[in-house]
Amino acid sequence: MDAPVLEGGPGSREARAALGVGGALRAGYPSAVPVGGCDATETPLPERSAPWSGAGREARAAQLLTEHLVDVRRRTDRVFAWLLLSQWVSGIGVAWLFSTPAWVGRARPVHPGVVLALGLVLSALPMGLSLVRPGTPLTRHVVALSQVSWSALLIHLTGGRIETHFHLFGSLAFLVLYRDVGVLLGAGSGVLLEQGLLEVWGGQAAGAQGGVLEHGFWVGFTVVGLTCVCRAMVREMRQRAVDRADLEHIHAQEQRAREVALEQARGELRHVRERVARIEKLATLGQHTASVSHELRNPLAAARTAHAYVTRRLTQAPGSLDDTRVRRFLDIIDRELAVCARLTSELLDCARERPLQLQPCQLRLLVDEVLDVISPREGIRIHNAVPESLPAPLVDREYLRQVLINLVQNAIEAFPLHRLGDVTVLAAGGGLQPWHIRVVDNGPGIPAEVLPRIFDPLFTTKVQGTGLGLSIVANAAQRLEARISVRSEEGRGTEFTLELPPLATVPAQ
Repeated sequence: MDAPVLEGGPGSREARAALGVGGALRAGYPSAVPVGGCDATETPLPERSAPWSGAGREARAAQLLTEHLVDVRRRTDRVFAWLLLSQWVSGIGVAWLFSTPAWVGRARPVHPGVVLALGLVLSALPMGLSLVRPGTPLTRHVVALSQVSWSALLIHLTGGRIETHFHLFGSLAFLVLYRDVGVLLGAGSGVLLEQGLLEVWGGQAAGAQGGVLEHGFWVGFTVVGLTCVCRAMVREMRQRAVDRADLEHIHAQEQRAREVALEQARGELRHVRERVARIEKLATLGQHTASVSHELRNPLAAARTAHAYVTRRLTQAPGSLDDTRVRRFLDIIDRELAVCARLTSELLDCARERPLQLQPCQLRLLVDEVLDVISPREGIRIHNAVPESLPAPLVDREYLRQVLINLVQNAIEAFPLHRLGDVTVLAAGGGLQPWHIRVVDNGPGIPAEVLPRIFDPLFTTKVQGTGLGLSIVANAAQRLEARISVRSEEGRGTEFTLELPPLATVPAQ
């Protein structure tokens, strides 16, 4: 199992990580453009991530089309309510000034009161329905029949003048606003029926321009043409509904993506803030720790010197070490003083920071030196597998030595007592290739739940561990601008890899 990789150098610092939070979010985001309002100059919509099709798309498009049609028909009902009212008033005026029977030689004209009564029948009902039940099929069919009836009445009142017939065709054209073929067909049938009745009742009033057949032909021709227009308008509305449904789906997808990205950014920001707060706390703790460790080093050195002197004098005095408890207590004092000295040394190494001092470093000789410093343990074999012919890279020798000491010591301490094992140090690289220095052991491995935290300061699973060894490794790798990674499998061992960037080298000596 792999642990999170730690990288050194400026690119790995916490402040730079904080600046990268939310990098996946875009700086600007185009707002959705309503269907039907787009032109060539507007911002193009982003490509959808996946096509949307199926029952959901059709259902949403049908819902949008129905809502649009209902809204259009309600507004059209209100328009026709005002139009019918104005036609009622105009019809009374026409009846006052003109009379069809007078134009055909009759003595008595049509009284305006008759028109008032007819207008009440033709206008009051559709106007009431437009106010009470707008947008319903009953309302628009009643409005359509009333409108064409007004056209027939005006034609009759003006004696069948050719100019008045345009009111009929205009009424049919206005009825297209309903986007309902049934309304057009019903209105056309009503026109033919009414003109036939007027022909029978008024003689030549409706037949002055060629009779019912010719008039019916033109009415039918107009209805057929307007039906085609109406169907085309409905098709266009349906396509706009589909486009709007697609647009809503894209917008919903993008909204979800923005919410996910925002939540990720917030999580990263919280994580970075926690890490920054933790780093600041550790930095303050490190400063105090370094100060305390420095102050403790001299008293500990004095205590160890005094202990060595007392032990030497007791050894020289006959019979002074016959008591086993004295020997045991002296061993305890020596062991615990050594632990305190090692702890203060590690704390100072963790807190100390100095500029890099690059110099040629023979890796095999450095590993030999590291192995001489580390206390051997029975049953654990340490192998230096660094090739002697490997070029010497220009690197800070002390930092690299610090890394190797802690990695090898950590590998040795990972083995249980009385268990045999091997720890091997390997190295490769040079030229334009990065350097890889590996410390491999066949020990018990690192548990998966522990692996992500092994580089945290003061974290340890050892009974007498300080939790600073691998933290020192991580800090030193960062100063070397190196990359430290670990692979481990429980029961089979662990491998730490320090990857250094391509460095200048000198030939091996």
